[in-house]
Amino acid sequence: MALSQSSKSANRALLVIDVQNEYFTGQLPVYYPSGSLDNILGAINVALSQEIPVIVIRHTQPDENSEIFRKDSPQWQLHPEIIKRCYSLLIDKNFPGSFTDTNLEAWLRKNDINTVVISGYMTQMCCDTTARQAAHLGFSVEFLSDATGTLDFDTKAATATAEELHRSTLVAQESFFSKVMTTSEWIKEVQEYLKSDSKTTAA
Repeated sequence: MALSQSSKSANRALLVIDVQNEYFTGQLPVYYPSGSLDNILGAINVALSQEIPVIVIRHTQPDENSEIFRKDSPQWQLHPEIIKRCYSLLIDKNFPGSFTDTNLEAWLRKNDINTVVISGYMTQMCCDTTARQAAHLGFSVEFLSDATGTLDFDTKAATATAEELHRSTLVAQESFFSKVMTTSEWIKEVQEYLKSDSKTTAA
């Protein structure tokens, strides 16, 4: 459900990346950390209540015969809980980076957003790539450690558990690209920022 942009929004935008059925009932079931979906929904609810724009991002594999994220397949669809909620913008992407070949940067600039908040899936893939892109473009980045998630990977190069992938990504993000925080920490900071902003405006 699309929501018109409000002029009272703070300078943050919450990015909800690839919260699609593929990660729940498809071939890539995310399980770590536990409770990530609840935290994503909690962040969305707070963002909407505080007039922070929510940008929903949906991944599509360009290959129409792809076994994952095939357009219009049941697994490609947004999670039902995301569909229920309002958002300011829906971005369709074909690459891990949400800025690649999309209008995300232009929309953020147009709406005077200088901070993006990263939530969604997978931690080490689309969330990590998008956060790095945002930092390179000059945006401040807040990375929600418990509102992102992943699963185990076994490739020709190496094997890694979901916990290892998630933890190492958070370390890299905090080291150079993002401010890593839990959802509850983020909510507290947002509320404190808006309170101080209200006092400044009143003065």
